[in-house]
Amino acid sequence: MVVTNCRMCKSTSLIKYLDLGFTPAADDFLTKERLQYPETHYPLEVFVCQDCGQSQLGYVVPADVLFGKDYVYEMSITAAGKKHWAEFAAYVSKRFKLGTKDLVVDIGSNVGVLLDEFSNNGVKVLGVDPAPTLAKIANDNGIDTICNFFGLRVAKEILQKKGPASVITGTNVFAHINDLDELMKGVNVLLKDDGIFIFESPYFVNLIERLEYDTIYHEHLSYLSVKPLIDFFKCFGMEIFFIEEKDIHGGSFRVYIDRIGNRPISGIVDKLLKREEEANLYSLITLNRFAKNVSQNRQQLHELLADLKRNNKKIAAVSAPAKGMTLLNYCKIGSETLEFVTEKSQLKIGKFTPGMHLPVVPDSELISKKIDYALLLAWNFADEIMSNLKAYTEAGGKFIIPIPEPRIVG
Repeated sequence: MVVTNCRMCKSTSLIKYLDLGFTPAADDFLTKERLQYPETHYPLEVFVCQDCGQSQLGYVVPADVLFGKDYVYEMSITAAGKKHWAEFAAYVSKRFKLGTKDLVVDIGSNVGVLLDEFSNNGVKVLGVDPAPTLAKIANDNGIDTICNFFGLRVAKEILQKKGPASVITGTNVFAHINDLDELMKGVNVLLKDDGIFIFESPYFVNLIERLEYDTIYHEHLSYLSVKPLIDFFKCFGMEIFFIEEKDIHGGSFRVYIDRIGNRPISGIVDKLLKREEEANLYSLITLNRFAKNVSQNRQQLHELLADLKRNNKKIAAVSAPAKGMTLLNYCKIGSETLEFVTEKSQLKIGKFTPGMHLPVVPDSELISKKIDYALLLAWNFADEIMSNLKAYTEAGGKFIIPIPEPRIVG
């Protein structure tokens, strides 16, 4: 579906500043059988709203295509991720004095990692996730999960069965939702009068300043910053009262929202607004410069990999996150360059990457196949991954980190 209106303010003043070509859905890993059939590619273009400053994709892939039965993204496979979600639940439970009578509802709850941490803090929990595979894993692990897309109808059903929620969370899901008005209608119905809505997402300032263009893929419909969000939430009688900045996923922000006037607004809100202004975040000059730097990064990465291949070096990729699929497809890095991609996720091993059709194998293949260089696609967890693969570096292997500029380490 081609988008003609801003998702936040409904303006039609959208201008394209970045074109990453046509790519498949980033988490649609293929079985061997599916390699025999055509694969759908969709335009991956980013537009800015000239009225409110919101950046968003110009084409929306249907949600049931992105998050259907073959969806394979699992939260928190890394220790750093698990620590992050444990801290999230502990902090929110303590700060807002949540107890056994309080209900936390997580939208896009995945396999229930965050809710499990809230449960450990003595809080009632409920997940909502549209991916059948992930919802089943969560339910099998004892996390009550509804397999559906969250909206007004689902919110009313939850309210009738479970009562109002003290906290509603959406971690790395707010940016995935096309109809944000429907989301907020559901939040407003389900949330207690003094309840809190908390979402976490990559912060657009970091994406621009650190050249994190691989964070752009079809699941990420919106690229979020404070200024457009303030006016958006006002439309629903709500306001941002607190924000935390987090290192995860290349630099995220955790945004706390409640009904207008319920709580004092922290100074961090104005601080981040000033940061966005000083960065000229909404200027076409800034955004076009970003697009130029993206193209240069692709050229630099091509040159580095081509030089290694000329010297008869064997190269593979390590980890297969969605961001890695953007990088591989935009840069057109396939089997002519890489032997394979390694992973820890059992949902991905044995399949093939979308677009480039590289086989996904266990990390142990790095050593057994004597790989000289490993392109680290999940660069946001570089330290942990390289530490886990210490045996590979001890065997002489080196890593290539592609963002913000390609470089060899190890």
